[in-house]
Amino acid sequence: MKRRHLALLFAALQARAQSPALPSKTYKYEELPVRPSGNGQNKSRPVLDGKTHTGFRVEMHETELGAGLAPHPPHKHVHEEMVIVNEGTLEVTIGTAVSTLGAGSVAYIESNIEHGWRNTGKTRARYYVLTLRG
Repeated sequence: MKRRHLALLFAALQARAQSPALPSKTYKYEELPVRPSGNGQNKSRPVLDGKTHTGFRVEMHETELGAGLAPHPPHKHVHEEMVIVNEGTLEVTIGTAVSTLGAGSVAYIESNIEHGWRNTGKTRARYYVLTLRG
């Protein structure tokens, strides 16, 4: 490895070490910023996004999804995520399995498996997504 590469590697490691971990704090619902999406029929509220003190990245947001809508087409990615239904009804597809989830239900999606969900209810659905990006 050349000296230049070592210097760049050291600088990157040092920058990572200096990035602060998420602090312990509370997140009041009424203070979360609201971001409209899906032609104004959906809303998203970012809650947190950052690294824990061990360097594990987590992100959490809440989505309000209009009746009959999906937030995006089915997809897959390398990180895991959990969907926590707060209100309404979601039809969740993980691989080839399809489940209907109501308030209080949770879906866990492992890495690299196709998944998606849509609101099959007659009213809005509200749910939290927690992404785990080790």
